[in-house]
Amino acid sequence: MKKIIKLKVNGIEYELAVEPNRTLVDFIRKDLGLTGTKKGCSIGDCGACTVLMDGTPVFSCLVLAMEADGCGIRTIEGVADGNKLHPVQEAFVSEGAIQCGFCTPGMVMTSIALLKDNPHPSESEIRRAISGNLCRCTGYQKIVEAVKKAEEELRVKS
Repeated sequence: MKKIIKLKVNGIEYELAVEPNRTLVDFIRKDLGLTGTKKGCSIGDCGACTVLMDGTPVFSCLVLAMEADGCGIRTIEGVADGNKLHPVQEAFVSEGAIQCGFCTPGMVMTSIALLKDNPHPSESEIRRAISGNLCRCTGYQKIVEAVKKAEEELRVKS
Protein backbone atom coordinates (compact mmCIF):
# COMPACT_ATOMS: atom_id res chain seq x y z
CA MET A 1 0.00 0.00 0.00
CA LYS A 2 1.41 3.37 -1.00
CA LYS A 3 2.01 6.10 1.54
CA ILE A 4 2.06 9.85 0.91
CA ILE A 5 5.38 11.47 1.75
CA LYS A 6 6.32 15.13 1.81
CA LEU A 7 9.88 16.24 1.34
CA LYS A 8 11.91 19.04 -0.13
CA VAL A 9 14.39 18.13 -2.86
CA ASN A 10 16.80 20.85 -3.97
CA GLY A 11 14.48 23.44 -2.46
CA ILE A 12 11.33 22.19 -4.20
CA GLU A 13 8.56 20.66 -2.10
CA TYR A 14 7.08 17.36 -3.24
CA GLU A 15 4.14 15.35 -2.01
CA LEU A 16 3.94 11.96 -3.64
CA ALA A 17 2.65 8.45 -2.93
CA VAL A 18 5.38 5.81 -2.69
CA GLU A 19 5.52 2.08 -2.13
CA PRO A 20 6.96 1.16 1.29
CA ASN A 21 9.93 -0.62 -0.33
CA ARG A 22 10.84 2.26 -2.70
CA THR A 23 14.41 3.37 -2.13
CA LEU A 24 15.33 7.02 -2.05
CA VAL A 25 17.62 6.59 -5.07
CA ASP A 26 14.77 5.13 -7.13
CA PHE A 27 12.42 7.86 -5.91
CA ILE A 28 14.93 10.55 -6.91
CA ARG A 29 15.79 9.03 -10.27
CA LYS A 30 12.47 7.57 -11.41
CA ASP A 31 9.78 9.59 -9.66
CA LEU A 32 11.51 12.98 -9.78
CA GLY A 33 13.58 12.43 -12.94
CA LEU A 34 16.81 13.62 -11.29
CA THR A 35 19.28 11.21 -12.84
CA GLY A 36 22.48 12.89 -11.62
CA THR A 37 22.37 10.67 -8.54
CA LYS A 38 23.85 7.41 -9.77
CA LYS A 39 22.65 3.93 -8.89
CA GLY A 40 25.70 1.72 -8.53
CA CYS A 41 25.90 -1.30 -6.27
CA SER A 42 22.52 -0.94 -4.50
CA ILE A 43 24.07 -2.28 -1.27
CA GLY A 44 25.87 0.77 0.12
CA ASP A 45 29.37 -0.20 -0.98
CA CYS A 46 30.15 2.30 -3.76
CA GLY A 47 28.76 5.68 -2.66
CA ALA A 48 27.65 6.65 -6.18
CA CYS A 49 24.15 7.36 -4.86
CA THR A 50 25.25 9.74 -2.10
CA VAL A 51 22.88 12.64 -1.45
CA LEU A 52 22.57 15.02 1.47
CA MET A 53 19.64 14.34 3.77
CA ASP A 54 19.18 17.29 6.11
CA GLY A 55 22.82 18.12 5.36
CA THR A 56 24.21 14.66 6.14
CA PRO A 57 25.57 12.43 3.38
CA VAL A 58 23.60 9.20 2.99
CA PHE A 59 23.69 6.32 0.56
CA SER A 60 20.29 6.78 -1.04
CA CYS A 61 20.21 3.11 -2.07
CA LEU A 62 20.01 2.19 1.64
CA VAL A 63 17.37 4.76 2.61
CA LEU A 64 13.71 4.11 1.96
CA ALA A 65 11.88 7.04 0.43
CA MET A 66 9.43 6.84 3.36
CA GLU A 67 12.33 7.46 5.76
CA ALA A 68 12.96 10.78 4.01
CA ASP A 69 9.44 11.99 4.78
CA GLY A 70 9.74 15.53 6.15
CA CYS A 71 13.43 15.83 5.25
CA GLY A 72 15.39 18.14 3.02
CA ILE A 73 17.27 16.32 0.28
CA ARG A 74 20.01 17.84 -1.83
CA THR A 75 21.17 16.05 -4.96
CA ILE A 76 23.93 16.92 -7.40
CA GLU A 77 21.35 18.87 -9.44
CA GLY A 78 20.87 21.21 -6.48
CA VAL A 79 24.55 22.10 -6.03
CA ALA A 80 25.25 24.60 -8.82
CA ASP A 81 23.82 28.11 -8.72
CA GLY A 82 22.22 28.26 -12.15
CA ASN A 83 25.09 27.96 -14.62
CA LYS A 84 27.71 28.72 -11.96
CA LEU A 85 29.27 25.56 -10.58
CA HIS A 86 29.79 25.08 -6.86
CA PRO A 87 33.47 25.55 -5.86
CA VAL A 88 33.74 21.78 -5.26
CA GLN A 89 32.47 21.08 -8.77
CA GLU A 90 34.85 23.68 -10.23
CA ALA A 91 37.78 22.14 -8.37
CA PHE A 92 36.91 18.63 -9.57
CA VAL A 93 37.01 19.90 -13.15
CA SER A 94 40.17 22.01 -12.82
CA GLU A 95 42.11 19.35 -10.91
CA GLY A 96 41.21 16.50 -13.27
CA ALA A 97 39.30 14.64 -10.57
CA ILE A 98 36.75 13.49 -13.12
CA GLN A 99 37.41 10.53 -15.37
CA CYS A 100 34.42 8.39 -16.29
CA GLY A 101 32.27 10.55 -13.98
CA PHE A 102 30.19 7.78 -12.45
CA CYS A 103 31.46 8.39 -8.91
CA THR A 104 31.58 12.16 -9.30
CA PRO A 105 28.10 13.10 -7.99
CA GLY A 106 28.59 11.05 -4.82
CA MET A 107 32.14 12.33 -4.35
CA VAL A 108 31.01 15.93 -4.80
CA MET A 109 28.13 15.55 -2.33
CA THR A 110 30.39 13.90 0.25
CA SER A 111 33.02 16.62 -0.23
CA ILE A 112 30.49 19.42 0.17
CA ALA A 113 29.29 17.91 3.45
CA LEU A 114 32.88 17.47 4.65
CA LEU A 115 33.80 21.09 3.92
CA LYS A 116 30.64 22.34 5.60
CA ASP A 117 31.42 20.39 8.79
CA ASN A 118 35.20 20.79 8.61
CA PRO A 119 36.24 23.87 6.61
CA HIS A 120 39.98 23.04 6.86
CA PRO A 121 40.36 19.25 6.61
CA SER A 122 43.73 17.55 6.51
CA GLU A 123 44.53 15.12 3.73
CA SER A 124 43.82 12.18 6.03
CA GLU A 125 40.46 13.69 7.01
CA ILE A 126 39.56 14.10 3.33
CA ARG A 127 40.58 10.52 2.60
CA ARG A 128 38.54 9.27 5.56
CA ALA A 129 35.49 11.28 4.46
CA ILE A 130 35.54 9.96 0.89
CA SER A 131 36.42 6.40 1.92
CA GLY A 132 32.81 5.30 1.38
CA ASN A 133 32.91 6.48 -2.24
CA LEU A 134 34.64 4.18 -4.69
CA CYS A 135 36.40 5.45 -7.80
CA ARG A 136 37.73 3.11 -10.46
CA CYS A 137 39.57 5.73 -12.50
CA THR A 138 41.46 8.41 -10.60
CA GLY A 139 43.36 6.67 -7.83
CA TYR A 140 41.83 9.28 -5.46
CA GLN A 141 44.82 11.65 -5.44
CA LYS A 142 43.20 14.07 -7.89
CA ILE A 143 39.99 13.95 -5.85
CA VAL A 144 41.89 14.80 -2.66
CA GLU A 145 43.63 17.65 -4.49
CA ALA A 146 40.28 18.92 -5.74
CA VAL A 147 38.82 18.96 -2.22
CA LYS A 148 41.87 20.87 -0.96
CA LYS A 149 41.51 23.37 -3.82
CA ALA A 150 37.79 23.79 -3.10
CA GLU A 151 38.63 24.36 0.57
CA GLU A 152 41.02 27.15 -0.45
CA GLU A 153 38.44 28.70 -2.80
CA LEU A 154 35.73 28.60 -0.14
CA ARG A 155 38.11 30.17 2.39
CA VAL A 156 38.86 33.02 -0.04
CA LYS A 157 35.13 33.63 -0.68
CA SER A 158 34.20 33.75 3.00
